[in-house]
Amino acid sequence: MYRWKIHRFYLKRLSRQYSQVALQNEYSETPEYPPIMDNSLQARKSRKRESLFEKIKKLDTVEEKQIALNMPRYYGWQCVMLHEDTIPYNAMPMIKCYTRSHFIPVENLPNAYADTAVAAGEISKEVKTYIEDAIVMETDGLERDFILSNEKPINVVKEDTIARSIVKQVNRIISNHLGEKVPHLLSAQVDYDPRHEAFWFVGGVDIPTSVFKWRKKYSWYKNRLDENVDRPVQYLGSPFVALRSRLPLKPLIPYSEAENPDFKVPKFSFGPQNVGYFSRFRYGTNIPGFWPGDYDEFGFLSYHGRGHILARNNYGPDDNIEALHCQAMKSSFGWLLAQSNYQGFTTYNDLTYPLITQTVITNGQLWSFYAYQLNTVVMHNENMDLNPKHNICFGTKPLKLYETIEDGKVKGLNEEVLKMLIQFYLNTPEEREHDLKPYLGKEDQVVADIVDDNKRCWLEDTYKHLVSNRPRHFLPPETYLWEKIYKIQHNTRFHEARRRPFELDINPFQRRLNEHLPPYIPKVLRPYPRSKKKFETTYYPDV
Repeated sequence: MYRWKIHRFYLKRLSRQYSQVALQNEYSETPEYPPIMDNSLQARKSRKRESLFEKIKKLDTVEEKQIALNMPRYYGWQCVMLHEDTIPYNAMPMIKCYTRSHFIPVENLPNAYADTAVAAGEISKEVKTYIEDAIVMETDGLERDFILSNEKPINVVKEDTIARSIVKQVNRIISNHLGEKVPHLLSAQVDYDPRHEAFWFVGGVDIPTSVFKWRKKYSWYKNRLDENVDRPVQYLGSPFVALRSRLPLKPLIPYSEAENPDFKVPKFSFGPQNVGYFSRFRYGTNIPGFWPGDYDEFGFLSYHGRGHILARNNYGPDDNIEALHCQAMKSSFGWLLAQSNYQGFTTYNDLTYPLITQTVITNGQLWSFYAYQLNTVVMHNENMDLNPKHNICFGTKPLKLYETIEDGKVKGLNEEVLKMLIQFYLNTPEEREHDLKPYLGKEDQVVADIVDDNKRCWLEDTYKHLVSNRPRHFLPPETYLWEKIYKIQHNTRFHEARRRPFELDINPFQRRLNEHLPPYIPKVLRPYPRSKKKFETTYYPDV
């Protein structure tokens, strides 16, 4: 009897399913065919990448997206390091390509600043005396103890220290004078020596020799030995002073003009070591000087030093000016890219609107002004050639704010230079009519919004550990020099047992971020009364 009831249950269930299928219309007016998919290796890899990009786009919080960018590498990426104050000779083509920036040299600020020219001229006359007093005091009126290091020469340290003091005083004077007249300066956040970092991928770069030799081992790379690879790039910088506002600056040019064919960026496929940039392993980090969730999340103005020019090999004044332009493009692109990551965009998911920042490079006497508009951040794989958008950078040559300091007074203060600086402060941020965070969740946009205590704390700790770039407890396996000579280059120890990763055809740097044993839960701390769960739950993004 019991067995018969079971049979009746399954019969009813099957009959219900078949009745539903019979009600459906099996025919359509036009034939419907499944899509024909390309099953070649390149097509399958392309679909896999697109699936990864879509998964990262659908993640809700900023921190989860940043963790997802580092998921493929347990020991970090082998990043091309772009330091703000390291500009080798003839680096301009590479910097333009890696930041996808079209540089426009100008004598004055772009047309977007024309409305503030008259007001800036009047204000420059009002603050001129205070600026002169501050320059004299910071240059000749103080005795300083310079903090020396082995990394920078004494002349570089002295110039940057004095420039940092002058910049702080100039920012204080102008901000205090304009605070009542310009509301956005009254609420702006001021950061001193903030941490600016940005991480992205650049495609179309020639492969290293080691990758070429590795590809020759496998038949499926027979016709693709010279295929270009993506290079992870990490920017590191720290301006003297950075100002942030709650609203973004208005665009310098219409967003539709980003695809203008007149804006050209040179293609640079050579390895970065050919220019003078080198790589090291680290996690990719995007930090615009503050943690996710801060209300003032859009860059307004940043001041940078130019002391590194004194330590460069002297190839003439034109090369030094080109180095300043490279520094401005790197720092502006890096700061805006990090800000865009806090809005939910990544190197895989492009911007839907432009971001703008203003950059000043100075040593106290010479001032260079730059206005940068970020239109795109997608430069990986085939997008390097197919992406029609370009970023725009307007920049001036170094301009003298004053001639000399004699008898405790500034001689020959150039009010036009001071006027251009004040125009940067008068540039008012504006509200946008579109969604600023289209790829973030509606309820949970940062980890602090997550209700689940365990998940929130775990994601917070994991994110902070990644951005700290502390080394792992167990360091990555090292290939010793004698192994490289006698086992890799010359197989002379073939009688020994194969135990090392390179002998077992294992690449330890391909280990994923979540490939580790979770923390162990002691028995006394497990849920009462009995639980077989020995390890804590992890909340890695499913990418």
